[in-house]
Amino acid sequence: MPTAPDRPRKLLLVVDAPSLLHRNHHARAHTQITDRSGRPVWALHGMLCQILEAIDRFAPDAVIFGLDDRAASVRRDLYPDYKAGRADKDAALVDQLERAGALLDALGLATLTPPGLEADDVSAAGATWAREHGWSCVIITSDRDAFAHISEHTQVLRLINGGISGSPLLNPARLVTMYGVEAEHYLDFAALRGDASDNLPGVAGIGEKTAAVLLTQAGPMRGVWADIDQNEGRVVAATLDSWAAETGARRMGATVVRRLTAAGARERYDFNVQIMSGRDDLDLGLTPDVPGTPGLLPLDPHRIHTVVGYLGVEATTSLAIRVLSTDPASAALHADR
Repeated sequence: MPTAPDRPRKLLLVVDAPSLLHRNHHARAHTQITDRSGRPVWALHGMLCQILEAIDRFAPDAVIFGLDDRAASVRRDLYPDYKAGRADKDAALVDQLERAGALLDALGLATLTPPGLEADDVSAAGATWAREHGWSCVIITSDRDAFAHISEHTQVLRLINGGISGSPLLNPARLVTMYGVEAEHYLDFAALRGDASDNLPGVAGIGEKTAAVLLTQAGPMRGVWADIDQNEGRVVAATLDSWAAETGARRMGATVVRRLTAAGARERYDFNVQIMSGRDDLDLGLTPDVPGTPGLLPLDPHRIHTVVGYLGVEATTSLAIRVLSTDPASAALHADR
């Protein structure tokens, strides 16, 4: 049910757990932190510290963590070279990736490992869930695919080297400033550009700048493809050339149409859309009307002390108890009404 207009929206924090773990593994490996049993936990500890910082900053009502299915991949079944070329994961990172879900579940936070899918799909589903329930949403990830979910109710904290505090929080306006493309066109933009990190080539000859101009001036790709199919791309070419004349840029209309009609271009675009699209229909298992269920804040202090204490960093345990056992900001706001 949507919240009433005169009440603040509740907030769902969606965390791309593998993204945080990868970044913290490389940033903190020099610490060689181990838990009480002697197993490596520097990536897990770093992820937890960033989660605590994010919860302290955003004061969410619920938190869900997306995890990758490490045993199966629908995308790799479609495209065996998906993410090919990436270096093999360090054994210590693999160990911590496999333990992350158990750690978060033990704390009482919600996790989801969708069969054959990835954390990116949980991000897509989280944005949809928030919209349908009248909540706001913040997605924390280093993956640009999440930009397609930015809207008036969903922002993306794009992790970079500065950590939580030094990373940009992207809303629709900031996305346009950074990439020159509206959020609702971002999937089109990404499919044209491709994604080297996932080993997905883009449409030959259509780079980021050209893709952004095409989508800004000619509109979404469904209209571009329709003009190409029905009118040999004349309207698209004329629109781009008109923009060039107004701005003093190089005429590109005929060139862009030629590249979009080249052999394999449409198939490459369609395939990228298929691979890049997140599954937004997943059941997150969140039950906000049932206090104490996984994912809802605050958490039980004793549980926090037991689970985080096992990592063996006393300062982090104290911080976790303070942050995770405190009522979210919306609770005080609702109590005042």
